[in-house]
Amino acid sequence: MNRTPTQPGVRLLAAGAVAATALALTACGPGITSGSSDDEASGRLKAPTSSQPEGEITIWDRSGDLYEVFDAVIDDFNKKYPGITVHHEAVDINAKLQNTLITGTDVPDGVFLDDALVGSYADHLWDLSDVLKPYLDDIAPQKIDATTVDGGIYGVPYDLNPGLLYYNAAALEAAGIDATSIETYDDLLDAAREYQAAKPGSHPIHLEQSAFLGQLQLEMYASQLGTSLANADGELRLDSPEYTQILTFLDTVQKDGLGTRAEYLSPTDIAELENGNQVFYPWAIWFDFAPQQLLPKTKGDWRAMELPAWKPGGARSGAMGGSSFVLPKDGANSELAWLFYEFLMYDETGYKAVWGVNDVYPTGLNTSIPAYLPAADPAEPLFQPLDALGGQDLWKVATTAGAQIPSGSSIPAWWNGAVDYLGNDIQKMLDGDLTPAEVISSSTESIQTDLIDRQ
Repeated sequence: MNRTPTQPGVRLLAAGAVAATALALTACGPGITSGSSDDEASGRLKAPTSSQPEGEITIWDRSGDLYEVFDAVIDDFNKKYPGITVHHEAVDINAKLQNTLITGTDVPDGVFLDDALVGSYADHLWDLSDVLKPYLDDIAPQKIDATTVDGGIYGVPYDLNPGLLYYNAAALEAAGIDATSIETYDDLLDAAREYQAAKPGSHPIHLEQSAFLGQLQLEMYASQLGTSLANADGELRLDSPEYTQILTFLDTVQKDGLGTRAEYLSPTDIAELENGNQVFYPWAIWFDFAPQQLLPKTKGDWRAMELPAWKPGGARSGAMGGSSFVLPKDGANSELAWLFYEFLMYDETGYKAVWGVNDVYPTGLNTSIPAYLPAADPAEPLFQPLDALGGQDLWKVATTAGAQIPSGSSIPAWWNGAVDYLGNDIQKMLDGDLTPAEVISSSTESIQTDLIDRQ
């Protein structure tokens, strides 16, 4: 995970560039010839039967800090499986994976992939239902939903990215506002109005100006309500009371002048965060990158809390972005790659090496939490409190929030393509050109006609 604004959800920006061609991948790929005939017929991967299997595997990850973290775990993996040689390669996955799967040449055994792209590649991937079965009850339900296609599970869940409300505690305290009293989105609107009265000219709540990230944030809000753009069968469900409620909230923030409209961590965004005009940021956990690296003036002033609920007693978090590990059927030793990911995610030595204190992250990897619930114990932190958040224990906040994320957030193969419609329509609404009802009507018709019906 690079020390830049390209955190888990933001990496999907690059994924969006290949979405149109990825949508067609399942229709043009070659026949799959990997594994035994029984496994091939079912499409379900089986774990090796030997306690000490031997062979070589090729694992693709993106270059950067997270690659280095995974790379450092290989020595520990080889203590358990000395007969497996791991070839770990840093690859531009979004640029290379599609053609590799189409040609069937030099296909890796395992790949790190954004959840939003798993559905596009599912026909070329192993169904991991059988190997994941021992762990299913202990994996965040939202992550299973995100990588499930037609009843099969096509990803080993990596991270959970709970939505949090980041806030400038120092600025709010100076205005006499107790942010911790915010429990609902109506409370957030009231607090924003109170802050604006104390600091005229401020626009306290972040409004995302990127079409892609605006849609991703919309899905974070929807996840709180147990819904998403599509159900498990891939059927569009944007036209709903839940999306009406969310879009009405965003429209209110804009119309009432309560929002700072800017792209995530752009120069304008950073300036408004630093000068105290923007003090509420509802975003995924990985916003903590900003106070750690990009906000020297207000570093230490920021805190995180659970998102407000849409109604009293409702869920206080939703998922925003995420990644998993997938195993292509044309990989030479997919079953051995499964052992690597099993060790990485479900062995205590593995997941502690990923999220705990290490050479790459001296205080631990704090821009996500594990999707494996035993590893995400609020009482057993894997990363340390953050000085950039005034010494706050972000681990406890994030794991408590993550445990509240409802299931039911499916990600259809056409999700990235929908940005051209829904993502853009959200921005038109924030421009004042569309109402929430018009966003829903226009996007529903376009997505159904241009994306779903053409599959």
